[in-house]
Amino acid sequence: MTAVHFGAGNIGRGFIGLLLHEAGHDLVFVDVNAPLIAAIQAADSYRVIEIGSGGREQTVTGFTAIDSAADRDAAVAAVATADIATTAVGPSVLRFIAPVIADALRLRATDAAPLIVMACENALQATDQLRADIVAQLADAPEALERAIFANTAVDRIVPTADAAGGLDVRVEPFCEWAIEVAPFGEAVPSIPGAHFVDDLAASIERKLFTVNTGHATCAYLGRAAGYEFVHEAVADVQVRAAVEAALRETSQLLVTRHGFDAEVQDAYRETVLSRFANAALVDPVTRVGRQPLRKLSRHERFMSPAAALAELGTTPVALLAAVGAALRFRVDDDTESIELADLLTTQSPEQVIGPVMGIEPQHPLFDALLAVVSAAADDARG
Repeated sequence: MTAVHFGAGNIGRGFIGLLLHEAGHDLVFVDVNAPLIAAIQAADSYRVIEIGSGGREQTVTGFTAIDSAADRDAAVAAVATADIATTAVGPSVLRFIAPVIADALRLRATDAAPLIVMACENALQATDQLRADIVAQLADAPEALERAIFANTAVDRIVPTADAAGGLDVRVEPFCEWAIEVAPFGEAVPSIPGAHFVDDLAASIERKLFTVNTGHATCAYLGRAAGYEFVHEAVADVQVRAAVEAALRETSQLLVTRHGFDAEVQDAYRETVLSRFANAALVDPVTRVGRQPLRKLSRHERFMSPAAALAELGTTPVALLAAVGAALRFRVDDDTESIELADLLTTQSPEQVIGPVMGIEPQHPLFDALLAVVSAAADDARG
């Protein structure tokens, strides 16, 4: 069995690649980072090192790598004969991967089992997004879509910045979760022991996105504002932790209402998440976690989606909007999105920021409260 994984970075090697290896797949990593691909091609193994309480060390073998920028045909050929194709590249990059998978489906033998395609991204319904991009590429050959099965997933593992001295080895937290929707597979559910298959993936995705991702980003933005360098330092601050907990209580309220989660179970999940953030062994910079604030503030992401839903239910979120205010003030010199956001706040009106960036229209019940938050951030940005 062979699995092609797009994205040979830390998450690809330390999470999805690891679980596919443990499921018995030979791995083919595909990336455009030539030095990284060369290092993988030259290696026989790498280690995944879990750091923190209960951590263990695992060794991954049986892999190769392809530089799709230098040898696109090799990437297409690998996908055309693979059993599974997965991604961990970031939602905005999926459209660049779609043509490769589309061309692979054109070449795939008609009598082969369908290629299982799963986008493992921190985004809602990411595989649906990837499928739509592939459909557009196959407008002249729609029958090729029958050679694939597309399944949405929810993924959760904190993978901090790599230690350059560690080579290909990856440091990760002990906790990981890979949920896959079961319906697309019918009776032919694949065997991936490290993953679990669920009937209602939307609930799993939103619980993770609105708890882990919302909380992690809130720690980063409030921690940065308070002068902390690492997430574990931020969450150890009584005031920061209280603010993060308040934001997650608001998202928990939404999750319990929308998906019927047991309130006590959700409370326990929230506390587990906070304990993960406190793992000092991760040494995870707030600047890494807070990167790309424009994406994180977009309409269907970790802040606007739950905040808008709460407003629609008649509750104006307070702690979530405080986190949004901190995100609007997040600045990192080498993060282009934070610089672009600062420019928008100083050159555009708050209304012009809210619509294009956050996707909230003036008639929405969240708009007025959000306008006050953005206006205050704009005033600060202008000095």
